[in-house]
Amino acid sequence: MTHIKKMPIRPSAAEVDAVAKFSPATIHEAQGRRGALSSRIKPVDYRMKLCGPAFTVRCAPRDNIMLQLAINYAQPGDIIVVSAGEYEEAGSFGDVLANACLAKGIGGLVTDSGVRDTMQLRELGFPVFSLSVCIKGTVKETLTATNDAIIIGGEVVHPGDIIVGDADGLVVVRREEAFEVAKLSQAREDAEAEYIAAYKAGKSVIEVSNLEPVLKAKGLLVEG
Repeated sequence: MTHIKKMPIRPSAAEVDAVAKFSPATIHEAQGRRGALSSRIKPVDYRMKLCGPAFTVRCAPRDNIMLQLAINYAQPGDIIVVSAGEYEEAGSFGDVLANACLAKGIGGLVTDSGVRDTMQLRELGFPVFSLSVCIKGTVKETLTATNDAIIIGGEVVHPGDIIVGDADGLVVVRREEAFEVAKLSQAREDAEAEYIAAYKAGKSVIEVSNLEPVLKAKGLLVEG
């Protein structure tokens, strides 16, 4: 079994930049309400954002040896995405490894396990999205593999998919769909800007959202 694999197809900078302009919520809606990771995985600081190619890694629960290897082999801009069996009772990443990531130019970490040293992580500004905050230590025992398809937060993430995260959560975009998703996301933002302009011009929610025929069909009754 090969433990360390390269990312098979790396998205171009143009593909990453195309989707980086948009929020995870916009992308999720624009691509047909697909790709949102579990809302339980959140940034350790609401100001943290990330966008980049997924360098995937599987870790045994309460074991971070493969995470350390992923940091060693990831390239600048990569987002290390860790599937560890949704094990919350482990602090598998902290300020020491965050400094290692920053020194390599890694773009962020997403894990379905726990992290610690959150005050230092906030000060460092390295984007970390985790399932939990936990002080419990980890072992370094089990070799698995990097850059296979993994399941994290209820979604399949392939190496080279683009991960986008902000205070609201995370979404995955298939590399081959990046430009189309960016186009759809821009169209959604343009439409929302028109809605906001209409509200400011005095139109009602019912008018802007064209709810009258829907409400009529459902038999809405308004008192008075």
